Amino acid sequence: MTATLEAPTVHTGPKPVEKAHKKGRLGKAFRSSAAILLFLAIWELVPQYVLDEGTRTFLPPLSEDLVALWELILNGQLADHLLASLGRSAAGFVIAVGVSVPLGLLIAWYRPLAEFLNPLLELARNTAALALLPVFTLLLGIGEVSKIALIVYACVWPVLLNTIAGVNTVDPLLVKAARSLGLSSPNLFRKVILPSAVPTIFTGIRMAAAYSILILIAAEMVGAKAGLGYLINNSQVNFQIQQMYAAIITVSVLGLAINAGFVALERRFSTWRVKEKA
Repeated sequence: MTATLEAPTVHTGPKPVEKAHKKGRLGKAFRSSAAILLFLAIWELVPQYVLDEGTRTFLPPLSEDLVALWELILNGQLADHLLASLGRSAAGFVIAVGVSVPLGLLIAWYRPLAEFLNPLLELARNTAALALLPVFTLLLGIGEVSKIALIVYACVWPVLLNTIAGVNTVDPLLVKAARSLGLSSPNLFRKVILPSAVPTIFTGIRMAAAYSILILIAAEMVGAKAGLGYLINNSQVNFQIQQMYAAIITVSVLGLAINAGFVALERRFSTWRVKEKA
């Protein structure tokens, strides 16, 4: 009997292509974060070595602000204020999206209705939400209702207008092809118009999510007893400067996290789209 000798398996390590891909990813990550790292370094070094003591009081180094942030986390204050802000923001945002998307689809689908409402929409969307803060406060009081109503007003317009734009910019060739295949109007809307408009609608939703945080922070500085806006304003009044910057950092991180979440959600609902080549 003859025994068959098998050649030993040789592990040559990672392939050159994999190494190149890994290097490319690391380089891209560094380029995308370089500006932020530079900004953070300036924030830390300039107050310590460039500014005089008086100015440094109002612009402390980043390390001191992070210490204050950690203290807020440990004593539970940050969680309380964060939950208060997220509750108001989420309530206003959900109401705005729930109203704006169906209304935008309806307006875009029926041209006479769009022509009738367009002047009013243009007037309303160019009225700044914060300019109406005194009006909402007078009509609804300084409680939760006025803050949530202001968020709803601010969030409605980006979602509504992007929904209308998304429907209006659907490729006419797709619509003609669908009609030539005998699709009824409801099926055309469900299978062609709505999927094509999803990316534009999500752009409006992402903008509205950012607005819900920004407008809320300003609204919480008036008549609130909890929330990130209240924390920023109260810290400034009580000369707790590091705590004020800690709250501002929290708002920035919160905004980035919300935006990243909606980007991931948009990719999930737009998997049918063909990716453009760079």
